[in-house]
Amino acid sequence: MVLVCGLAGIVFFRTTMLQEIVEFYVSDIGMHVWLEQDDCIILSHGNLLLGFCHRETPEVDGMITFFYPAKEDVDAMYGMLSQIATSQPALNEKYQIYQFFAQDPEGRALEFQAFLHPIEPIGF
Repeated sequence: MVLVCGLAGIVFFRTTMLQEIVEFYVSDIGMHVWLEQDDCIILSHGNLLLGFCHRETPEVDGMITFFYPAKEDVDAMYGMLSQIATSQPALNEKYQIYQFFAQDPEGRALEFQAFLHPIEPIGF
């Protein structure tokens, strides 16, 4: 038995295009394959774990948010993803964040943001 310490959970999505989605999140977003199963692949980005499982219908509700240490990191992601962005990077004064939005190949909403105020580190 392998004990994995510090992991809190995984968010799973149904997909009709498993390999294409995994390629997008690995190549374009910078995630890493954490675990491969028969028809599901789990990806990691820092402490975020996303699972994609091949199914007959995709699940695209909700939003996947990636956060970065600084505005410059968000701008760099925008530079790489501007062709799929649905907004330009902007200040959101209400939440004190800098953000832009995009969509993955199946239409899932993606947000890329940096907090503009101090945040507590996530402990494991």
